[in-house]
Amino acid sequence: MRLASFNVENLFERARALNQTDREATRRLLDAQASLNATFRKPKYTAADRRKMVGWLADLGLARADESKDALLRQNRGKLRRRQVGRLEITAAGGEDWIGWVELKTEPVNARALDNTARIIALLRADVLAVIEAESRPALRRFATLMLPGVGFDPADAPEEPPPAYPRVMLVDGNDDRGIDVGLLAGEGFAIHCVTSHVDDRDAKGRLIFSRDCPEYEVALPGGGTLHLLVNHFKSQGFGGKAASDAKRLAQAERVRALYEARLQANTEFVAVLGDLNDRPESAPLAPLLGNGGPRDVSTHPGYQDDGRPGTWRNGTAANKLDYILLSPALWDRVEAAGVERRGVWGGTRGTLFPHLATITREEEAASDHAAIWVDLRL
Repeated sequence: MRLASFNVENLFERARALNQTDREATRRLLDAQASLNATFRKPKYTAADRRKMVGWLADLGLARADESKDALLRQNRGKLRRRQVGRLEITAAGGEDWIGWVELKTEPVNARALDNTARIIALLRADVLAVIEAESRPALRRFATLMLPGVGFDPADAPEEPPPAYPRVMLVDGNDDRGIDVGLLAGEGFAIHCVTSHVDDRDAKGRLIFSRDCPEYEVALPGGGTLHLLVNHFKSQGFGGKAASDAKRLAQAERVRALYEARLQANTEFVAVLGDLNDRPESAPLAPLLGNGGPRDVSTHPGYQDDGRPGTWRNGTAANKLDYILLSPALWDRVEAAGVERRGVWGGTRGTLFPHLATITREEEAASDHAAIWVDLRL
């Protein structure tokens, strides 16, 4: 069977802020939204809180109105602010005075990019596919039932077989209010028997651990037995301060390792951790998961088909190794082959660093800026 992971970067709709080519502008918008929503929940606002909120609202274009091209300030009960002669003032004393939030506006994903996402999934031919950054289960189901069957190929890319069918589609909404969730597509004969969500797992200080979720999927194997999958999308390095981002990924890695060990102790042989972990293998935040006898990275297996680029994001440099399939000892021993599917990524400024689909003629048409990873297992 083939197991794969692919960060699709949303299927049908995506936050406008994420579609910008200026990464610094994107970082500023995402930081502002996250910081505002976190500060809104404080029972009492300090003078410093008010100054910061005014600045964050300005970053989102909400200084003069409650709606901008990128964001929307919702005030469902009570009022947060007052505007006088172009001056924005936070009038709420705290989160107990009003109910509201800031949400990012979405826009349709580039239609050619969506088609190319379907083409890459068809080329992967995975029996079970972890999908990172899908909006919802209905969106993932629509993609599997409507987009995949109708996918067409340029003759240069045409596969010998029709696209795979995924009658089993599962996604549990996570903690990211931008609609960036993780899900699973499973083919015929791979029934999803059980889903365990960790969306509410908290650390010792009561803070949510997972930026999205770490769902555990129990997938029945056609020949008997169960494949246990922990699907992840760790905290990004690009948004928020480095220390806070590193600490968040460290907590996530520690929790995933604990969940992995619990499954092994329960005599579950076939366990895989997969998805976008947003850091390098040698990084300190991932050490609790990858170190000291943890699950093993398939890209280090002798059967891995190395294309000379160790990374999975954008240009594939070593610093851009973000996506993983990590295997328990029993799965490691059953690896037949593994590799990376990079043809959906636009490589370099002109897209010439490595081959891509003939239907990708510019960066905006790329299936993703993450390469997909896959492993064939003797199960």
